[in-house]
Amino acid sequence: MNFDFSDDLKQLRDQARRFLAEQSPPKVVRQVLEGGEPYAVALWQAMAEMGWLGAAIPEQYGGAGLGYEGLCVLAEELGRAVAPVPFASSAYLAAEALLLAGSDAQKRRLLPKLADGSAVGCFALAEGTGNPDPAHVSVRATGGRLTGSKWPVMDGDIAGFAVVVARDDGGETALFLADLAADGVSRRKLTTVDPSRDHARIDFAGAAAERLGARTGWPLVQRLLERAAILVAFEQVGGAQAALEMARDYALERYAFGRPIGSFQAIKHKLADVYVAIELARSNAYYGAWALSADAAELPLAAATARVSATEAFHLAAKENIQTHGGIGFTWDVDCHLYYRRSKQLALALGSAPWWKHRLVELLEMRNAA
Repeated sequence: MNFDFSDDLKQLRDQARRFLAEQSPPKVVRQVLEGGEPYAVALWQAMAEMGWLGAAIPEQYGGAGLGYEGLCVLAEELGRAVAPVPFASSAYLAAEALLLAGSDAQKRRLLPKLADGSAVGCFALAEGTGNPDPAHVSVRATGGRLTGSKWPVMDGDIAGFAVVVARDDGGETALFLADLAADGVSRRKLTTVDPSRDHARIDFAGAAAERLGARTGWPLVQRLLERAAILVAFEQVGGAQAALEMARDYALERYAFGRPIGSFQAIKHKLADVYVAIELARSNAYYGAWALSADAAELPLAAATARVSATEAFHLAAKENIQTHGGIGFTWDVDCHLYYRRSKQLALALGSAPWWKHRLVELLEMRNAA
């Protein structure tokens, strides 16, 4: 079985890497980080023109129809560039929620807008601290009106609509669409460790809500999280690879005691450990890409495995990149912190690493019992 990408997808990867090197250099990330704009609007528009925003959206709904493998390729390159755009919220979560649970009318209304960039979507699950859990869902959608609060919501301050996890009239967990510009909705921007990715608190006070499809139950939310986890894993692998290369380049050019610091065993071993962690994460992410594309029965296990290994790899790479740079590694002027910030943000985006580890163990026990 060949888990590598096709030649066409490799060409897409090369094209994306060149484009992002030109359009999303560190200075663009810093502009958003320092509060110049909520996200890189020009980059977002250019990505829309290239068809990236609708990569996995079928052509009948205005997408590019590249499939999930194409979306995984783009996710890795966006992670490599720590691109300050709401791609994950729109492409991994909002679009996937529509494809997974939406009616045909809802898909035809919203997916073309996500694909051309005219709309930004977000996924509102969390209600303060804690990992994903049906017991933590207190927002209610009674009589088609949402009441309660969601925070932190990634890209919640810039999105036009949200897919909200709430309890319906019967107390069942379900997904609802909410216009974030409508009456009864208020938003407040939150400060996080990575200001280059927007987060907000959204309060609903009788806001109009539209049920997303007819499916109910927590397994629907879990399914959406698993699909998104694989895509986020590719972002994490891309970011980890960039951090490793940054550390390697510095180790080769920085001299101490008359020789490159990369010649010292302490640095060699450090970077070798990072390399091994990344390759393990990449292997698991590729397996996840296959499971996602094939909608395989192994998807839950592949998602948990990819999520755990990619989270650990990105954290290790970002941390050791700072250590390799020594005293300047933690300064504002050096770009190491861009990757460290993103590694911490993505580690909590869909639930913490311990939560996914518990999920992985749970799935392995179920498989062994079967």
